[in-house]
Amino acid sequence: MKKIIALLGLAVLIGMATYSFAQENADTVDSLNNEQLGTDMATSPNSTLQKGDIPPQFTLQTLDEKQITLSELKGKKVILNFWATWCPPCKAEMPHMQKFHEQYGDEVEIVAVNLTSKDSGIDKIEQFVRDYELTFSIPLDETGDVGDAYEAITIPTSYIIGTDGRIQHKIVGPMDEAMMEQLISSTP
Repeated sequence: MKKIIALLGLAVLIGMATYSFAQENADTVDSLNNEQLGTDMATSPNSTLQKGDIPPQFTLQTLDEKQITLSELKGKKVILNFWATWCPPCKAEMPHMQKFHEQYGDEVEIVAVNLTSKDSGIDKIEQFVRDYELTFSIPLDETGDVGDAYEAITIPTSYIIGTDGRIQHKIVGPMDEAMMEQLISSTP
């Protein structure tokens, strides 16, 4: 009897998490379908980051031991993504990000920040990058401070930053190539 109650409790928790994830993605898709990309940003009511804000600045070491500083990318459109190797939606999103990077890498910088402090170690991250043949920047957030500053609670979380260095969109959940193209085309 205790096992049945425990299984029911687990099923309820999984159902609630799935509903929450689906609802967040539905809100983002609705905003895309309603062509509101230029007018509002999919953020939670408690979000401190809003469309038009200058994003929190950071300098992080990348997986290939280079440094990346967000402010140095001003003048380019940026997809700033937060992810981890254990995250199924992140795994689904990465092939789309790689294809997008291959097609638009000269115009759009993809900065895929690994939430290293919440991940399974550098070896797993390196294996993930090899398995998915990722060629865009992978900065490592080893302290968790950058992920916290960007409110990356649910992952993947992505921000689209315009050439003026300001936040244009926030997306909670995975993106595909068409969604990235639409978001970038609506970003100044």
